[in-house]
Amino acid sequence: MDLSSLGVIEQELDKCKSSIRHLEKEVNKERFRMIYLQTLLAKERKSYDGQRWGFKKTPQVSDREKPSGSEKQRPFTDEASSEQQQRGLSKSARSDGHQDEEADGLRHLSCLISQESLVEAPWNVKLPQCPSPEMSASQSIHVFSALPCLCKVELDQEKGLEMRKWVLSGILASEETYLSQLEALLIPMKPLKAAATTSQPMLTFQQIETIFFKVPELHEIHKDFYEALLPRVQDWSHQQCVGDLFQKLASQLGVYRAFVDNYKVAVETADKCCQANAQFAEISENLIVKSTKDSDCSSSTALLYRPVDRVTRSMLVLHDLLKHTPSSHPDFPLLQDALRISQNFLSSINEEITPRRQSMTVKKGENRQLLRDRFMVELVEGSRKLRHVFLFTDLLLCTKLKKQAAGKGQQYDCKWYIPLADLTFQTIDDCESTPIPLVQDEEIDAMKIKISQFKNEIQREKRTTKGQKVIERLRKKLSEQESLLLLMSPNMAFRVANRNGKVSPGFTFLISSDYERAEWREIIREQQKKCDFSLTSLELQMLTNSCVKLQTVHTIPMTMNKEDDESSGLYGFLNVIVHSASGLKHSLNLYCSLEVDSFGYFVNKAKTRVYRDSTEPNWNEEFEIELEGSQTLRLLCYDKCCTKTKQSREEGETSDKIVAKGQLKLDPQTLQSKDWQRTVISMNGIEVKLSVKFTSREFSLKRMPSRKQSGVFGVKINTVTKRERSKVPLIVRQCVEEIERRGMEEVGIYRVSGVATDIQALKASFDSNNKDVSVMMREMDVNAIAGTLKLYFRELPEPLFTDELYPNFAGGIALSDSVAKESCMLNLLLSLPEPNLVTFLFLLDHLKRVAENESVNKMSFHNLATVFGPTLLRPSEKDSKTPTSSQPISLNDSWSLEVMSQVQVLLYFLQLESIPTPDSKRQSLLFSTEV
Repeated sequence: MDLSSLGVIEQELDKCKSSIRHLEKEVNKERFRMIYLQTLLAKERKSYDGQRWGFKKTPQVSDREKPSGSEKQRPFTDEASSEQQQRGLSKSARSDGHQDEEADGLRHLSCLISQESLVEAPWNVKLPQCPSPEMSASQSIHVFSALPCLCKVELDQEKGLEMRKWVLSGILASEETYLSQLEALLIPMKPLKAAATTSQPMLTFQQIETIFFKVPELHEIHKDFYEALLPRVQDWSHQQCVGDLFQKLASQLGVYRAFVDNYKVAVETADKCCQANAQFAEISENLIVKSTKDSDCSSSTALLYRPVDRVTRSMLVLHDLLKHTPSSHPDFPLLQDALRISQNFLSSINEEITPRRQSMTVKKGENRQLLRDRFMVELVEGSRKLRHVFLFTDLLLCTKLKKQAAGKGQQYDCKWYIPLADLTFQTIDDCESTPIPLVQDEEIDAMKIKISQFKNEIQREKRTTKGQKVIERLRKKLSEQESLLLLMSPNMAFRVANRNGKVSPGFTFLISSDYERAEWREIIREQQKKCDFSLTSLELQMLTNSCVKLQTVHTIPMTMNKEDDESSGLYGFLNVIVHSASGLKHSLNLYCSLEVDSFGYFVNKAKTRVYRDSTEPNWNEEFEIELEGSQTLRLLCYDKCCTKTKQSREEGETSDKIVAKGQLKLDPQTLQSKDWQRTVISMNGIEVKLSVKFTSREFSLKRMPSRKQSGVFGVKINTVTKRERSKVPLIVRQCVEEIERRGMEEVGIYRVSGVATDIQALKASFDSNNKDVSVMMREMDVNAIAGTLKLYFRELPEPLFTDELYPNFAGGIALSDSVAKESCMLNLLLSLPEPNLVTFLFLLDHLKRVAENESVNKMSFHNLATVFGPTLLRPSEKDSKTPTSSQPISLNDSWSLEVMSQVQVLLYFLQLESIPTPDSKRQSLLFSTEV
């Protein structure tokens, strides 16, 4: 080449430039063609998924357009891509230890966040507007003009909508694999928990909770997402909407935040447990994900990385889906919102990793871990305040949720904290306690009535098409009432103090259950054995700020915060037989207490007799417990304190020692059967055997006439009084006399359930006219006698207030004018048949005497009306206004309102100072046994 002159050099340079431009064009043409063919290949590879999700088979690609063999080997599925990353991570973890794995995980997380534009989702096939970043606009136009048919494919909106379908099919396949991975993690969790209750546990409960932290919640979230998305994709059309599902999924990313925060501790704990326990190491290494070809995901630590990897992909998925969604589509704004939430979430994790680690590190370099957090009521200068309490491994932190400003996230204010090393539990004798402001039962029930009314109105408005604004107003009122009930219902003190504190003598929380108080004490005492503390004022501020990310309880426990399809609990009666207990190491004087939740707080419902000096108590006692939207049955085992010396204790706390405690979830599906369900509650090595049977309110409150008129139960009251030649049935008089003889100071008389077997024995004796029934009653627990009296009135074929007059009583109690109400109610009462009226006045006089001992037996007029109101007034089934339900286990607010109306009727008569009678003769017959 002769380059002797300047002109020749310039000519050669122009030729080179021209050649380069030509080559660039050709390269870009091939690159664009490659991308397009990858799109077709992705569709072909998804044909299997397309058939699974209900799509039509993809048209075959011509031979000319088929990709080369090397291209066919390129992965286009989520799992293929993610598994390549996982293989590298797993190998690193195995060679360098789990600390390296965790570091790789966080670095991978940070990298994906900061370079999200460079990472492609596994199912994303890009059709870029410009084939190469180096190309100019004119060059791009030239390339596209050379490929008119391909440009038409890219720009065709119909093809874009078609891509939505294929993106979603990839998401479904990916979700299915991800669920299998989470299920593989959950498989060993249940047997590990069962083994933790034995004398030779493989892992402790705390280790299990740390390793599998938030995995069940993540599985539930993605299972719901998959089950909701699948039918929509199967019934696909271009108008089909899925944005609401992705928006809901994005709103639950807070669970991933908690998982990521705990990830390092989980991996370290799993590693330590593998080293300490060969059996767990074998389980960990042999985990197999079913229904997947993943061969490198066979250890617990490798599987634990999956959610960390998954959270980085959520935003990429939304990018893909949003790209193929027209701006006019209803999904577009929903997907934009979901993407915004995901971006903010991932950015916050990336930006706050360093400050979060600083705020969660104690001076020895150990990790400060959140053990539990709860919304609790604190008593502050006689007022009740709602607090969010966080228990860390080294301190107890009490915070207040700030009012949320528009556009800002949650924030907490630190009210106080106590290092666990300095924390002590106080009793009344330890401090000058502030008296607890008690709330009257009438006020609590008034809140319940309003809650039921608002729920009923909301359901009614939902059936209309124009009630959205009304529903919002009702929801606001419902929220106010539920918040008030949450504040006012607990009355049991739980006191903590700083033994080195100089400012405040102590702090008082109000809770509703001895079970909950024992839980807090146990976990704090266990942690005090190994805690160390160091916290500067700056670290305290950072720790308080981190509570928003660390919290496990995100909303105040109210039904307002539940989805409409969530279970609202069981309404009816639960029969419980407490059989026996085993596993006691020493002889104890053991008894069991049963609690159920009602309107969000727990109430004690029954107590077994004390089985003295035994390691194998055998009660076999049956109880009938009324449920009001209940979801959990709690069991507490106490060792009866035999000493007569006065012991210092908190309000509502027995001097008896809690030996064990456990709980049973009341599953509607399991209890749907009318048969007895046997179960075992395991707790601290002690096992208590139970049998439970649920009867819904619709069936449990039916009034059934007796088949034999010779008995007492189920027989009309006038038939019994004529036979006995008495104005008041003998069973009523004998039960009342025995209760007044030895039960007037019994705490919870008529409210605490008696032993069902004793009640049935008394029922049989009265029905057979056993002459020795009085002797039998003297030997029985007084609660069984009270239960027999209630059962008699409940089984009357017609209520004491009669079916005919019941609607009038319900209408009369609703009158607002007090004079008109009194006139109406008294006239209705005196209109009752004579046996009904005389029996009621006899019972009313007795109940008033019971209430006179309220300071001891805790039975006010309102408590007695709650127990006896439905029993005396509930109409026969044929006259009940309560709608029947095809699903007997359900919330029925209409029924709740009717029951509360019955309570109000009896309460009205209990509160009347005197009830006039039409003549003195009737008054004189009240206690007569003659005709």
